[in-house]
Amino acid sequence: MTIAEAPPLVAAAADASVRWHPGAAFRLDQTLFPLMRGNGDPSFAAHPNGFWLAFTTPAGPATLRLSGGGAGNVSFVDAQAWGPGAGDAVAGVPRLLGAADDWSAFDEPAFHHTLPRLVREARRRNLAVRLPSTGRVVDSLVPTILEQKVTTLEARRGYRYLMYRYGTDAPGPAAPRGLLVPPTARQWLSVPSWEWHKAGVGPQRSATVMRALQSAVALERLGAVSAAEAGAKLQSIPGIGVWTAAEVVQRTHGCPDSISVGDYHLASYVGYALTGRKTDDPGMIELLEPWRGQRQRLVRMLYLSGFRKPTFGPRMTVQDHRAH
Repeated sequence: MTIAEAPPLVAAAADASVRWHPGAAFRLDQTLFPLMRGNGDPSFAAHPNGFWLAFTTPAGPATLRLSGGGAGNVSFVDAQAWGPGAGDAVAGVPRLLGAADDWSAFDEPAFHHTLPRLVREARRRNLAVRLPSTGRVVDSLVPTILEQKVTTLEARRGYRYLMYRYGTDAPGPAAPRGLLVPPTARQWLSVPSWEWHKAGVGPQRSATVMRALQSAVALERLGAVSAAEAGAKLQSIPGIGVWTAAEVVQRTHGCPDSISVGDYHLASYVGYALTGRKTDDPGMIELLEPWRGQRQRLVRMLYLSGFRKPTFGPRMTVQDHRAH
């Protein structure tokens, strides 16, 4: 993570605060990392004094600061929040940080010994990681749709452009300069076609966003159902497939099993990590089948293992049609 300069007003009194005890080894940075859309994510800032998030709750926008008394394993997390949604933001901290994320089945000896050695070793070194769960479906869905069938660079460039145009300043005097609350569903629906074009977002992806957000209230209700049900209902929306639904529920529900089938890199990465050979999506699904129910945990451990697949071969070309 990129560590930015600390904001000057950290001492400003919070509208709501809580100290949360995870009850076991816990890494705040590793747990939050999947929620950040690149180092330039306008709604997420990493500072020496903590991690800052801005988002909208049912009560309104909120700025949330999370700190754990230093780097590495922490025994508690202090949460401070500002804005109309401060109370909701603080109340959601345990879920956000994986309080309900249960690794016991993954760590159960009979199961654990079936895991590849690389995964077992990564888990031994990373007992403090949790899978986060935001419950905020719209905030996860829109940037995920923008990432469909394009490079990460293109998607995040477009997301930043739209955030700077339609996001709002994070509430509270302590918020870091430049921290933005993502647009609400209504604000996303107000984005004109030419702004999507300027952001480099093609008509297929922008139309999917618009179509999905027509049912924004129903979408947000999916945060309260199971990951399997949420994923299935997301896929009932034209333009949202297995990959998009998996990427969303990994963040909104901390789903331990959802695999991003259709990802440009994942199948190859898993194949090289587990067999030393490249594979495709069906091959990846077959490789991971023995660990169904815990497949996303296994993939998370692969990434934390430090394994890197060979870099030869073609790369996806970065497209830029904004000037056309």
